[in-house]
Amino acid sequence: MRMKTVEISVGGFMIAGVLALIVLALKVSGLSLGADHQTYQVHAMFDNTGALKPRAKVALAGVIIGKVTQVSLDKHTYMARVDMEIDADIDNIPIDSTASIVTAGFLGEKYIGISVGGDEDYLKDGGRFEDTQSAVILEELIGKFLLGAVNKDDK
Repeated sequence: MRMKTVEISVGGFMIAGVLALIVLALKVSGLSLGADHQTYQVHAMFDNTGALKPRAKVALAGVIIGKVTQVSLDKHTYMARVDMEIDADIDNIPIDSTASIVTAGFLGEKYIGISVGGDEDYLKDGGRFEDTQSAVILEELIGKFLLGAVNKDDK
């Protein structure tokens, strides 16, 4: 009888461990099993997204307020269009705010960082960030640095 109790408890711990791994995977991936909360859609146009991906976070003052839903190419302007969902609770983002593509750490994940403007009118569903800052591409910075060093040696 004691052996069955041990086997049942080990099985219970194994099931709990598998469930914990599933919950952890969902948290890390940005997916959820819960009901979706109210959001509104906004978008921004960028020269370069630096491999920004859907489900990347949108943050304001370091607090996650939404996520990227789609990254696509606008065929008329040849710019990247980034569609975002913002939590409906955050309904007071001024229309002159800036959307920047930021890297977490030195080589970390890319996300959208919002810098608040001062206008009294707020972004609404279907709105657009007019002021944007594209991603800083490490390879471009290194290339500019090396090219600058070569040009200095020539003089």
